[in-house]
Amino acid sequence: MKIKNLFYGERIKLAAVREEDAEVMLKWGEDAEYLRNVDTDLALPYTLKQMEAEGAPSSNEIYFRLRTLADDVLIGFVAIHGIEWNNRIGQLAIGIGNREYRGKGYGVEAVRLILRYAFNELNLNRVGLDVIEYNDQAIRTYQKAGFQLEGRVRSAVLRDGSSYDRIMMGILYSEWNSAVME
Repeated sequence: MKIKNLFYGERIKLAAVREEDAEVMLKWGEDAEYLRNVDTDLALPYTLKQMEAEGAPSSNEIYFRLRTLADDVLIGFVAIHGIEWNNRIGQLAIGIGNREYRGKGYGVEAVRLILRYAFNELNLNRVGLDVIEYNDQAIRTYQKAGFQLEGRVRSAVLRDGSSYDRIMMGILYSEWNSAVME
């Protein structure tokens, strides 16, 4: 399969970190819904210094900012982290921080782009993720991109006095490649 541009999709691109991104992303840190869907950690806003350090080069993480092709607007981030090069596996992390772009298919496009990168450029064999069970929109996004349910960690996240499971999902190169070739 010949790829026109490794970093470009139909509407978005995988982009490098820019200095000015940190201030935009700081505002996303004030959105509790975003923070509580993107991570299982405590919902805490970052400082400018912390945000500037996000996406720093690492030997076991590939990190991109998500920007629109039409007008170069920063809408989120996507990363493959926890890469075990010897096992050819990594974990997906994604967040659409700009509210105007949520629920419009940008997440699915971003996941498909990073999978193309992970399988064709990084030569990974498996990409996994975990998602909190109440994040239905994210689960649908991952399923549309080809991820399979692999299991759950029961009562692993406590929010507002309730406990929620962490849903484990994954996709193998062979599954992704079969879907792409159809």
